[in-house]
Amino acid sequence: MAKKSIIARERKRTRLVAKYADLRKKLKEEGDYDALDKLPRNSNPIRKHNRCLLTGRPKGYMRKFGICRVKFRQMALDGKIPGVTKASW
Repeated sequence: MAKKSIIARERKRTRLVAKYADLRKKLKEEGDYDALDKLPRNSNPIRKHNRCLLTGRPKGYMRKFGICRVKFRQMALDGKIPGVTKASW
């Protein structure tokens, strides 16, 4: 599990991206790059990193489910993810 501070940092970035999305879009359309520079750095969506919602693990992230491969496997085997079954042929 990732450190609590790292998980909190990513949540903060997510909130900032959502808060400034409309303003950032408007400033880009106008071409006002000086005003864009004055926005918080973490409000840029590029700075966000995909992390597991349950553990905060940065690697092995599965976009479709929003969790890492380790938790995905555990939940799938427990039957907690609908429509996912173990393959057998």
